[in-house]
Order: sequence, then C-alpha cells, then structure tokens
Amino acid sequence: MRIDLHTHSTASDGTDTPAELVRGAAAAGLDVVALTDHDTVGGHAEARAALPAGLTLVTGAELSCRLDGVSLHMLAYLFDPEEPDFARERELVRDDRVPRARGMVAKLRELGVPVTWEQVARIAGDGAVGRPHIATALVDLGVIGSVSDAFTSEWLANDGRAYVEKHELDPFDAIRLVKAAGGVTVFAHPLAVKRGSCVPESAIAELAAAGLDGIEVDHMDHDAPTRARLRGLAADLGLLASGSSDYHGSRKTCRLGEYTTDPEVYGEIVRRATGAFPVPGTGG
Repeated sequence: MRIDLHTHSTASDGTDTPAELVRGAAAAGLDVVALTDHDTVGGHAEARAALPAGLTLVTGAELSCRLDGVSLHMLAYLFDPEEPDFARERELVRDDRVPRARGMVAKLRELGVPVTWEQVARIAGDGAVGRPHIATALVDLGVIGSVSDAFTSEWLANDGRAYVEKHELDPFDAIRLVKAAGGVTVFAHPLAVKRGSCVPESAIAELAAAGLDGIEVDHMDHDAPTRARLRGLAADLGLLASGSSDYHGSRKTCRLGEYTTDPEVYGEIVRRATGAFPVPGTGG
C-alpha cells in the first residue's frame, strides 16, 4: 500500500481542488490519501464525492498551534468535525486569518512592495487565506522567484519583516480537543528548521505524555540525518512515525506520494480513531 497522510487543496492553500487532488492521488498510484487543509474541513465533501474507485480518503486537518512563542502544526485525523468545542476553535483560527493576511499586506506595502489585498484575496479564492497566497502574489509581481523564497527573514518567515502573528491553538489543547472529537494527532514536520524555530525535543516528549499519537518523520523538509533522529525519538517515546508529501499542488515542488506512511502505522491510526472512518472510493 502507498499511503500519503498530508495534502492540501484549494480549501486552504493548495492549488488543486479537492476533486483534482483525489484524482491526482489515484493517478500517482496511491492507495490512501489524507486531505489535511489548514484549520478547515471545507474540502472533505467535494473530495468524497469525487473519490475514485480503489482510493481511500482519510479526512483530517492541519491545525495552527503555538508553544512558547514557536509556531507548530498538528495533523488531526479521523475526528468528528461536528464536535462543538473543536469546531469552535477551528473557526476562531480561521477567522483570524483574514486580518492577519491584511496585516502582512500592509507591512509589505510599507516595505515598498506594490501588493494589494485584492490581489491576495483573488489568489486565495474560497480557501483559508495564508502566507502561501501572499507568497504567490510576490512571485506574480516579480519580487521573488518562487513561493519558497518568501519564507525567509526578509519576507514572511516567522521572524520575517512582514510577518504577523495569528490566533493559534496551544498544542496541548489541540491534542485534548482532537481526542475529545475521536481523532488522532501527529506533529507535522517537527524539525523543519528551514521554516524557522522549532520546539525542542523535550517539548515533543511532553506532548507525547499528554497524548500525542505520532510525529511526521519522512517529509521534504527533513534531511536524512533528521529523519533518522526523529525515528529514534519516536521509538523512545512510543510514538507513531509517519511519512507524507505535504502536497500543495504547483505551490511546492513536492509530488503526491513523494513520502509515504508505513501500512502498519496507518492501520494503528485507523484503529485509534473513533470520530470518523476512512472513506473507500467507489468511483464517484
């Protein structure tokens, strides 16, 4: 089985619609794909409706969190999207995305970049607006050469000149909320140092003690020594070790299925979940 448990669609900051994403996953030879848009489940219905035969959909989301001033992302799988406390927190995070993005546009304009909110909003469309949409605007304006070039201290990285904070969950609260909704949590790209500061391994141990289920080990932002280090940490802490592409369509260079999750790890995620079940494709 080929299993990719971290992808994004136009419901957040990917460039493929949910329907295009699941069709692309089937074409890439995947057996299982998780749709994990940022802080939203808005793409799940379309993905289900378009799910090709032979492909299984895992519903999920990537949650924006912050611990001791450091941003981190938590993947949540197979939770009940209607659970009220968790739904309310996701809404708070989503609602803060627009004023935050407007703030970054204002900072960029102060730096002499002729970007407009209308341009960013047009790029985001109906998706949950985020930094990749602003980065795409910078590429379109010729300010930078690629979306990844925006995630530096010069522009939109966590310590960047145009960075603006947003409402984010405490990761311990995120774990509690996801578990209460019957879901499973995996710490996304925990040592992706190129993105900015990362939480220390001691914090990962504390999250594990609080009920974290796993960490994303095999990821494009982890080099081979980092993957080996994380695999050892997962073993020491009794955490599941997953692998995923973090696919965003044309906004990133990674391909669907570029990194995958071991079938035994996937099976354990499904076993632990009580809020929702994987959706088998019937050729929709």
